[in-house]
Amino acid sequence: MMNKPLILVVEDDSSVRNLMTTTLKAHDYRYLTAPSGQAAILEASSHNPDIVLLDLGLPDIDGVEIIRRIRSWSNMPIIVISARSEDADKIEALDAGADDYLTKPFSVEELLARLRVTRRRLGMMSGETTVETSVFTNGQLRVDYAAGCAYLGGEELHLTPIEYKLLCLLCRNVGKVLTHTFLTKNIWGSSWENDIASLRVFMATLRRKLEKDPSSPQYIQTHIGVGYRMMKLD
Repeated sequence: MMNKPLILVVEDDSSVRNLMTTTLKAHDYRYLTAPSGQAAILEASSHNPDIVLLDLGLPDIDGVEIIRRIRSWSNMPIIVISARSEDADKIEALDAGADDYLTKPFSVEELLARLRVTRRRLGMMSGETTVETSVFTNGQLRVDYAAGCAYLGGEELHLTPIEYKLLCLLCRNVGKVLTHTFLTKNIWGSSWENDIASLRVFMATLRRKLEKDPSSPQYIQTHIGVGYRMMKLD
């Protein structure tokens, strides 16, 4: 892990942007700034930052569209920082491929905590790719952990980063019931432990891609009020 990760701060409000960059500098993070969506895409593609802090309400391009564009070529972690606090806005950003969501106004301590969680997850992911080269097979489902791809009946599944993380967690614990808290904590970090609504949304979109008949699932079993389990198939 780099000692000083490079953070791209995408924020059009200069006072908020200055607060964030001052905080980052004080805690040994390197940073770039972008006051607009066009500038954000240019900086992200030119400098390949370790983490993006993204405001959704930009003057030229909506933040969700920026997430989609970055996701078309990179899995760099994106933490949304937005005044939009509705569940629908949160879920739309996560579904587009964001890794975390922080609502304004936020504390400096909370921002730093989210960055630490994201850095730990980055470290774990880079460790996984070097150590874990196995392929998980269950019925028609095949997950190639090293390549970061999943297939159903030989066809590649086009999954968002969150859907893929969710699938990997279930596959690595095949046959075990994973609680809502375990899943949300492992995907988004401790601050999301009680956000079962977002988890349900992602589980529904994953099932639509994975199950022939989502109303009668073959792979992922729901344990009402508890969590989910990946069933072992022949």
